[in-house]
Amino acid sequence: MAMNTKIIPPPAVIGIMGGGQLGQMLALAARSRGYSIAVLDPGTPCATGPVADYVFTAAYDDLEAAQQLAAISDVLTYEFENIPAPVVAALEAHSYFPQGAQILHISQDRLREKQALEAAGMQTAPYRAVSSGDELRQAAAAVGLPAILKTCQGGYDGKGQHVLNTAADVETLAAGMDTPGRWILEGYVPFSKEMSVIVVRSPADDSQCFPLVANEHRQGILHRTEAGGGWPAGVEEQAQQWARRFAAEHNVVGALAIELFLLADDTIVANEIAPRPHNSGHWTIDGCSISQFEQHIRSLCGLPLAEPVLTQPTVMINLLGQHMECLLAQWAKLPPQAYVHLYGKNEARQGRKMGHINCCGTTLAAAAATADAVETILRMRCCGEEG
Repeated sequence: MAMNTKIIPPPAVIGIMGGGQLGQMLALAARSRGYSIAVLDPGTPCATGPVADYVFTAAYDDLEAAQQLAAISDVLTYEFENIPAPVVAALEAHSYFPQGAQILHISQDRLREKQALEAAGMQTAPYRAVSSGDELRQAAAAVGLPAILKTCQGGYDGKGQHVLNTAADVETLAAGMDTPGRWILEGYVPFSKEMSVIVVRSPADDSQCFPLVANEHRQGILHRTEAGGGWPAGVEEQAQQWARRFAAEHNVVGALAIELFLLADDTIVANEIAPRPHNSGHWTIDGCSISQFEQHIRSLCGLPLAEPVLTQPTVMINLLGQHMECLLAQWAKLPPQAYVHLYGKNEARQGRKMGHINCCGTTLAAAAATADAVETILRMRCCGEEG
């Protein structure tokens, strides 16, 4: 169902809840088109702060601070899904917040998320809700092993998850579940590739999909994304169709990413959603006719969406805290086709996302060769990080 389109031209103020790297890249895309930026984030400093006109330092559940953000903003958005849905709902009642709380509410609970994917006609991994040790035993018997137990709420980049390979693993975990909680047990999916697709939908019910990409994770964190490769017949079309349908059914405005698995028989399985720009879309800054960030801004502001066209095959590599010392020492040795994007975070911790590098080429093989060279220079292929 389409909303009434509200046109918001520059120099309007775009308010962003969340000041991490996604907020920063949204702000940069908006500022390049003449918009002003306000941001709310608990961090001091936050990555978006240096490129914002107004900064509110407060917790995300501080409704008074959120209302102050809304008061000076012509349109509101959030940059990640840990923003409390009740706060968004409260702002939505009196401010222009086209993303809204509905899709945020779904994405904040893995059980609701799986149910929504299934209701939209997508295949998912087998799963069961778990709230106790006994239910875990029953779920493992129904789903089968190996399986992954995940918290229903919270957790990202592999956090809040337990891999269960054997009956002994199940029993050990079940015996320790003394306090009732909410988890979801997901059966293992024997995938051949991890993939993701990003759709951006406008209030006028127009939607545009970015090309389907292949992803590689290391220790639960996205390591590489490859854009520009060929897919088996019908795979990309089905993924994009799923994304468009899900976005329309849930009245999504802005960017929505769906993480997927490709099976050996070329069928696809939906895994998770993210109702905002996504790490696997960072390649679009250098490899696409429009970035996911500008497309998201266009959607929020009621401007026409552009058709995303791959301009050059690109491999995106995440830069983590443990890579920064080597990057700064070896920067001059990086290939000229490697474009470095740093987020300006002040503390380089192990596993913390500090930036990314887009490696481009005339073919995906050439882009991948550049990415391999970057990994070698930055010693990503040693120190236990590979695989």
